[in-house]
Amino acid sequence: MKLNELRDREGATHSSKRVGRGIGSGKGKTGGRGVKGQKARSGVAINGFEGGQMPLYRRLPKRGFRKPFAKSYNAVSLGRIQAAIDAKKLDAKETVNAEALVKAGVIRRAKDGVRLLASGELKTKLAFDIAGASKTALEAVEKAGGSVKLPEPAAAAE
Repeated sequence: MKLNELRDREGATHSSKRVGRGIGSGKGKTGGRGVKGQKARSGVAINGFEGGQMPLYRRLPKRGFRKPFAKSYNAVSLGRIQAAIDAKKLDAKETVNAEALVKAGVIRRAKDGVRLLASGELKTKLAFDIAGASKTALEAVEKAGGSVKLPEPAAAAE
C-alpha cells in the first residue's frame, strides 16, 4: 500500500448538506431551520431557557457545601497491600508510605496522603507512615506486629 492509495472506509465520510440553495434542493428557503424566531437566527444560546418560565435550575433549592480546602486521600485496603507484598512489589522491611505505594503500583498518585482501610487481611509485620487509618485497620496492623505512624493533629489556636 502506498500513501497515495490511502482512503477512508466506504461510508466513513459524508458530503455536507448545501442548505439554502433553492427550492428544488429540498433544503431551500429556510435552510432546514423551520420558520422565523430566535432558533432560526444565528448565535442562539438558550440552554436552560424555558420561555420566560422560571427555569428548573432556579426553581430548585440550593443544597450542601463543598469545603474549599478539603483534603483528598487515597483509600488503600490492607488486602491490597498484602497482595502487593505477595507479588514482591512492596518490600516488607521498608516503611510503607505514599511514595512506596506509588512505586509499587498500588496507587496511581499520592494525593494529600494515604488512608488505610481494614478490608482484607494483613499477615506481614509492616511499619506504616501514612496520613490516616481506620480504627479496625490500626488494630489489624498491630495484631500482625506492625506499627502505624500518623501525623500529629494540629494544636488548637489559642
